[in-house]
Amino acid sequence: VLITFPISIWTCIKIIKEYERAVVFRLGRIMSKKAKGPGLILILPCTDVFIKVDLRTVTCKIPPQEILTKDAVTTQVDGVVYYKIHSAVSAVANVTDVHSATFLLAQTTLRNVLGTKSLAQLLAGREEIAHNIQTILDSATDHWGIKVARVEIKDVRIPVAMQRAMAAEAEAAREARAKVVAAEGERNASKALKQASLVLTESPAGLQLRYLQTLTTLAAENNSTIVFPLPINMLEALGQKNRGG
Repeated sequence: VLITFPISIWTCIKIIKEYERAVVFRLGRIMSKKAKGPGLILILPCTDVFIKVDLRTVTCKIPPQEILTKDAVTTQVDGVVYYKIHSAVSAVANVTDVHSATFLLAQTTLRNVLGTKSLAQLLAGREEIAHNIQTILDSATDHWGIKVARVEIKDVRIPVAMQRAMAAEAEAAREARAKVVAAEGERNASKALKQASLVLTESPAGLQLRYLQTLTTLAAENNSTIVFPLPINMLEALGQKNRGG
């Protein structure tokens, strides 16, 4: 290096980008137990070997996994894991291929966690399940120098027959609720009519006013036929007269 200094200096100087770190091995040992960079670093051609590590967030797409849920329903679930390397030395020294190891671990964890959930829990609690998977992955990959930032469950696919059964169940539940609501409305209406009849019974003049209000409503609709209601007591009097005759 000293003899060929004007030429060899260019092979000794390496540039590390802002989002990268260099793990330098000198005679097989990691120098200073800490990654170097960013900027210029000095490498000895004969004794040093360095490995660049990217510290940017990595998106790991988990392909659809066929999973048997707790209630024996076959589903296909896929997801996305976002992680980044926070310790370049651990990522290089503790695992052969940190990205492949994280990908396989994410697949296995997704299958194991979802296998303990029922279909209803899987459909309703995606955020909670994703948080549990993130916690498990983060603790398992910590000694690899990995920090799991986020886990998302993208899609849950269920068989067509199960979709039809769930749709029929939901429709039946909605119809049952509609019948209950209608029955509740009929009960409230009957109570209101009962109270109204009691009020009209106590005030005969109020009943006549109600008749007039009904006529006003019919006249407002531009009808050619107008119905004149007869008081009920008049009909009762006529009936008694006929029976007496």
